Amino acid sequence: MPELGKYAAEVLLAYAGSIAILAGLLWLSLRRGAQVRERLRRMEEERK
Repeated sequence: MPELGKYAAEVLLAYAGSIAILAGLLWLSLRRGAQVRERLRRMEEERK
């Protein structure tokens, strides 16, 4: 890891924030995908 000097806290906070945002987006995408799959499954059951 490069030497961050006096900006280490700010850089690490930016990294942590970016990772948190990406993790949140991943979670939202997976949750939405599960909801859509369940809705599709129910719609297919109704057609039978």
